[in-house]
Amino acid sequence: MSEDNSRKRLGRGLQALIGDPAPAAQPANDSPATRPDRTVPIEHVRANPNNPRRHFNEEELAELSTSIRQHGIVQPLLVRPLSGAGMDRDLGGAQFEIVAGERRWRAAQRAGLHEVPVIIRDMADRQALEIAIIENVQRADLGALEEAQGYQQLIDEYDYSQAELANVIGKSRSHVANTLRLLKLPEGVRDLVASGQLSAGHARALVASEEPQKLAAKIVSEGLSVRQAEALAQHAARGTATSGDTQPRAPETKSADVKALEKHISDLLGLKVMIADKQNGSGELRIRYRTLEQLDGVCRRLEHGI
Repeated sequence: MSEDNSRKRLGRGLQALIGDPAPAAQPANDSPATRPDRTVPIEHVRANPNNPRRHFNEEELAELSTSIRQHGIVQPLLVRPLSGAGMDRDLGGAQFEIVAGERRWRAAQRAGLHEVPVIIRDMADRQALEIAIIENVQRADLGALEEAQGYQQLIDEYDYSQAELANVIGKSRSHVANTLRLLKLPEGVRDLVASGQLSAGHARALVASEEPQKLAAKIVSEGLSVRQAEALAQHAARGTATSGDTQPRAPETKSADVKALEKHISDLLGLKVMIADKQNGSGELRIRYRTLEQLDGVCRRLEHGI
């Protein structure tokens, strides 16, 4: 499969890779996308060390294990053959590596199953990582940091651009960019996100802050909402800017043309717009937004043309 075709099929979702959907008249449980190729001993399957999902909720695993013990595994695991399986001692006897379905595999072990149903597809490391991310994102199983780390891994190892990632996973480019920004936070703040004490929305509000650790502690201790966290970060930024000013600023004067242009762009975006122009022809364009949804709207307009 060529790289372009692979990315196009990935853009259609996980089902495009494990088989086309069955005709409407065919029972859903007999679809090629859900019918296993075979069952294999559970010890012949191993987890993917590059799976972006690192954390598995113990309570959810216990519930799934009980369900599997009673009803079996309804949806088979998607796996790929391991090269050199049966010859490499480091594989521990495993012949297949999980691409999608590690949670089911873990729960099946707890339920005492000796065999698991699998769909076998031969794929390269990059494709396996893409599918693992897509499946978890579609199921909303990944934490925000796990999602960001998965995106970064695709960028670092396979030279993806943010636009290509957005196309592959079916998200907006601004979503990818905002998610990746979480990796810029200090480790202490990332730990709060990973533990669930801070949401991704809280964390994004702190990315540009000069004291994210201090603000994160205040957000957690006072139980602030995302909107309150954004206001806190903006207030802290204004305070820093004010304390750093040592010279009085001259009053700004704007020409009628600049003011008219500000109003024109503001009307297009529905947001407050400020233009600071200089005599040498350079300047700054500032767009003020109150929520991340407004910022996302600006990004979409820039991508598709205002």
